Amino acid sequence: MSKQSKNPETIALHGGDYRSDPATTAVAVPIYRTTSYQFNNTGHAANLFALKEFGNIYTRIMNPTNDVLEKRVAALENGLACVTVGSGQAASTFAIVNVCQAGDNFVSSTDLYGGTVNLFTHTLKKLGIEVRYADPSDPKNFEKAIDEKTRCFYAETLPNPALRVFPIKEVSDIGRKHNIPLIMDNTAAPIICKPLDHGAAVVVHSLTKFIGGHGTVIGGCLVDGGNFDWTADPKRQPLFNEPDMSYGGAKWGEVVPQLTGANVSFAVRARVCLLRDLGAPLSPDNAWGIIQGLETAPLRMQQHCSNATKVVDFLQKHKNVERVIYPTLHKGAIGDRTKKYFSGGNGALVGIEVKGGVEAGKKFIEALKMFYHVANIGDARSLAIHPATTTHSQLTPEELLAAGVTPGYVRLSIGIEHPDDIIADLKQALDASGKPSLKAVS
Repeated sequence: MSKQSKNPETIALHGGDYRSDPATTAVAVPIYRTTSYQFNNTGHAANLFALKEFGNIYTRIMNPTNDVLEKRVAALENGLACVTVGSGQAASTFAIVNVCQAGDNFVSSTDLYGGTVNLFTHTLKKLGIEVRYADPSDPKNFEKAIDEKTRCFYAETLPNPALRVFPIKEVSDIGRKHNIPLIMDNTAAPIICKPLDHGAAVVVHSLTKFIGGHGTVIGGCLVDGGNFDWTADPKRQPLFNEPDMSYGGAKWGEVVPQLTGANVSFAVRARVCLLRDLGAPLSPDNAWGIIQGLETAPLRMQQHCSNATKVVDFLQKHKNVERVIYPTLHKGAIGDRTKKYFSGGNGALVGIEVKGGVEAGKKFIEALKMFYHVANIGDARSLAIHPATTTHSQLTPEELLAAGVTPGYVRLSIGIEHPDDIIADLKQALDASGKPSLKAVS
């Protein structure tokens, strides 16, 4: 069924070829809470370590519980292979260092999560990897930034707080002219957007968010689309074409397709090199928790998106809202991208500018009763936060504005509660934000 169906509701439950546990016939995916795996004999062990055959070696690198999750997420994204890691931030890190080394650079969209900006601008710089930022409002900005050391493009499908849908095909087409893969963070738009179908080579997720969906476990993943030729230009992609002496001189772009029969060199290198050397695996307990969320992710995304549409309609009419930010409200080419790349909804994230600036924004957040004031997005519950003083607080004023974070901006992640209750909470909080403080009255 999973191989035949392209429907996310079916894939989320039956994907990955898992039917039952082979040892016990248990239908629910077991938690394989083990570090190690028994080898059949010395030859079997040697073959596994030499990558002459694939199988379980150590849970830092692979685990049967994680394997089910990986196969289902890969199927949902129309990819060929997936590697799970300990967090979304680890996924972003692995995605870059899997193609870049000291002296290399990559081009990233300016529209990014604040933590990713810090990772790219500061931490990777210390490792000798340069980020070059390009404004995605014009895809040609990416081509202007490349040189012979550029290894990849990076962007978010639906970046917060700007909520400008990224020009996936336009930028991926530019990249493929130069043999540069586009890596897309699709955390905010699972199910409703399939970047690999539009030319992206790799998709990353913070599984903590909409796929996990319940604010209970942290995880991340990288999905290899299997649609990028890593050997077409060896000078452009040296990590896949030069001998890796940590694996007996293997050239990953050549050896992986020979071993697996599939073009999944990116995923295999991330697993056997980066997970082996850097760690950051997803624990099987957390993989199991994310599987529980994944099984209902398609249904939850429908409710998230439906509720968000109703919330946007309400917010646009409220007197204390200066501006509403939502993918469908952008004009021109940016607005057209929502129709081009999204199907079945336009996302759960909504931005608002509360009249009265920072102080009014604070009063609004503190007046919320049902909404949670947390740093997360993608929870089943409705969430709110003030990015300038929290999630993006480590950015400079210039970086804040480039990312679309103004002083009075409030980010909402609309949950799956009844829309009437969501709107009622927003209304009373907005009404409170417009009232003079007791100090001002006295």
